[in-house]
Amino acid sequence: MHKTKTLGEYIIDNQNDFQYSSGELSRLLSSIKLASKVVNHEVNKAGLVDILGAAGDTNIQGEDQQKLDVYANDVFMKTLINREIICGIASEEEDDFVVIEGKNRSHDNKYVVLIDPLDGSSNIDVNVSVGTIFSIYRRVTPIGTPVTKEDFLQPGNLQVAAGYVVYGTSTMLVYTTGCGVNGFTLNPAMGTYYLSHPNMKFPEDGSIYSINEGYYVHFPQGVKDYLKYCQEEKGNRPYSARYIGSLVSDFHRNMIKGGIYMYPTSSKSPQGKLRLLYECNPIAFLAEQAGGKATDGYKRILEIKPSELHQRVPIFVGSKKMVDKVEEFMAKYPENGNY
Repeated sequence: MHKTKTLGEYIIDNQNDFQYSSGELSRLLSSIKLASKVVNHEVNKAGLVDILGAAGDTNIQGEDQQKLDVYANDVFMKTLINREIICGIASEEEDDFVVIEGKNRSHDNKYVVLIDPLDGSSNIDVNVSVGTIFSIYRRVTPIGTPVTKEDFLQPGNLQVAAGYVVYGTSTMLVYTTGCGVNGFTLNPAMGTYYLSHPNMKFPEDGSIYSINEGYYVHFPQGVKDYLKYCQEEKGNRPYSARYIGSLVSDFHRNMIKGGIYMYPTSSKSPQGKLRLLYECNPIAFLAEQAGGKATDGYKRILEIKPSELHQRVPIFVGSKKMVDKVEEFMAKYPENGNY
């Protein structure tokens, strides 16, 4: 009988895909796997214990932090720091990046991690899927010195790995190291992730669009025009509107079924709402590795040079033909590219 490969086995078997194969990146991915299982356990019992609701603090973005946000942040930070396999970490929930000062010369480590510990956390208390998004870069400052902001402010095309965990009806970890995208489903009885979705690919075209249409009046004209196109009765249109409000869940569905996810600029969010480093870059890397496309409406997400840790950008990501089409509509209003 053919044995399904576990995530641990897959990571070890594919170590040679990493450009700098020292085992360090494999151990780093294993740490993320471990932390995700701990967070998954808490997410799944969120309705039973007192971890719902706001924690009483706000994060750097001025948003209310959910208790589970704080918990997930602590778990990922502690797991990655305690294993002393990275030299720095930045989290959407932290004001600034953290320099890892370990006992065993952590300054000699090669990688930094950027993480959104619990994406879509406002959905927790209504039992809708949430997720974790992570992004890994090789440091650019000299090994042996403490990391600096320069190590984190790298364009997305320099990522060495990225992925997400979706805590849903089943829990899945999906990641890429630049050699395609693979999905692993957690068997809760065994506590083990198994390869369930090898070589995931976006359909070239799709029939689902995901956007918060409640903000329609605030959107740029190019986006409004594209939405009208999606709703026309012509060919395989109108498309289906599907919007969960958890980036990971919307992206995951669209990658499997074919579709586009959009979070444009608006008069309410003139820079866009999603964060370049913690959300857009890792999702864009995954999209391109799965044959999809990710753009801010005018240029490739992965080529944007970050200027700050919590920078926001608009994003259009999904099936290539759908993203191409929205860019056609946006191109009629070039002034909207100067967000």
